[in-house]
Amino acid sequence: MRRFPTFAGMFCAGFVASAFAPISSASSHREAPFITEHPKVDGTDFYMFRSYEPGREGFVTIVANYIPLQQPYGGPNYFFMDPNAVYEIHIDNNGDAREDLTFQFRFNNKLKDLQVPVGPPGQEKMVSVPLINIGQIAAGNTGALNIEETYTVNLIRGDRRTGQVSQVRNAGTNAVRFSKPVDNIGLKSIPDYAAYANASIFNITIPGCDQQGRMFVGQRKDSFVVNLGETFDLVNISNPLGAVDAERDDLADANVTSFILELPISCLVQGNPTIGAWTTASLPQARVLNPNPTFNQPTVEGGPLVQVSRLSSPLVNEVVIGLPDKDRFNASHPTGDAKFATYVTNPTLPKLLEILFFDAGVRAPTQFPRTDLVAAFLTGVQGLNVNGSTAEMLRLNTSIAPTALAAQNNLGVIGGDLAGFPNGRRPGDDVVDIELRVAMGVLLDASVAASGQLPFTDGAIVNSSFFDNAFPYLKTPLPGSPNDTQ
Repeated sequence: MRRFPTFAGMFCAGFVASAFAPISSASSHREAPFITEHPKVDGTDFYMFRSYEPGREGFVTIVANYIPLQQPYGGPNYFFMDPNAVYEIHIDNNGDAREDLTFQFRFNNKLKDLQVPVGPPGQEKMVSVPLINIGQIAAGNTGALNIEETYTVNLIRGDRRTGQVSQVRNAGTNAVRFSKPVDNIGLKSIPDYAAYANASIFNITIPGCDQQGRMFVGQRKDSFVVNLGETFDLVNISNPLGAVDAERDDLADANVTSFILELPISCLVQGNPTIGAWTTASLPQARVLNPNPTFNQPTVEGGPLVQVSRLSSPLVNEVVIGLPDKDRFNASHPTGDAKFATYVTNPTLPKLLEILFFDAGVRAPTQFPRTDLVAAFLTGVQGLNVNGSTAEMLRLNTSIAPTALAAQNNLGVIGGDLAGFPNGRRPGDDVVDIELRVAMGVLLDASVAASGQLPFTDGAIVNSSFFDNAFPYLKTPLPGSPNDTQ
């Protein structure tokens, strides 16, 4: 018999948009062979939720994180975006599993070539410095910064390559180019990083929308929490049924680069209040090494764009998709997800967990095909966030009111909080524990999921207290120095 009320069980079925993901790493860090060679276009986490900042309830916040495992001390070049890549956030608002709105980001790095005089007095030579800054940096004072990174954002209505293109603009200046703050080099270079980065939070005008939104692109503290090293050492966790806070968060010392949009709900929905969304990154098809490389051009690139990264619901490619198809999934479109159905109907991860923890009483569900997972993986959950599409994407019912920060339950819907995962995803939702329990059969009767009701956990806890109560929600990134600040 189910131990959860029928109402709660119905909603928590949605967790299986990536239900077999419990023992993965961070949501999409190095999840496929090819993407390990291109970390600048590796999408790591994707969030979408009703804004819970007081007074912003009429907005949806979307976060797409890129470039995994950024060590704060990763100088001297740190973590600039790829100027040859196209980064996109897609929204399906009519239930056909195709993008209706795409926010497309492109980056540019400008070398200022700062130089200093070197040599005997009167015979000095001006020599280019090897660092990205030669003095302190602050909001409104970036003269000492050697590389300035900027970006533009296009809004594309319809197909992302052939649809109607218009430009997102700075609401204050009408400019189409935005500044991206340099990474948090350290406290000597940037004494007040929070104030410096906040100067790059922009009010934006969105073509075809009568309300302004907000936007920030820059480095943040990595928002994902997971017991990473032990997880991949054949789940070398002392007790997967132990305390939810007994293990280490291996990403506690890591940063990430975040694309954060806050958009009016009225500009996103079309009839059905539930929208679906995902993020992708694409590169030019042809890449040739430049025999005489210059700044920003170590390669010569061209040809049509090829998608190399895809992410929506957390943990899908890590442990749902089999190793032979991981690169294929990253290159795919939601309309073609039927080709990956076997990984859902006959999941491997619950069986692996049974093998690893058989002596602890762990048993994989015996119901096949896993129809409980198939419906939610492809369609959303009846009564919660169905939008009519049949595809893997993160879905959000925008008619469900946000839960205030202090009242959020980190188990989302399974914990009685309908504004949490899988109704979108908030930074404080503990998707690892949620999905671990769903993978092992929390939605099924005991006759086919003997250990399904056990409180599985990776032991690394996350909740809403880890994050801010206002845009951009994710914390200021860790500085590269002093050492005791990391």
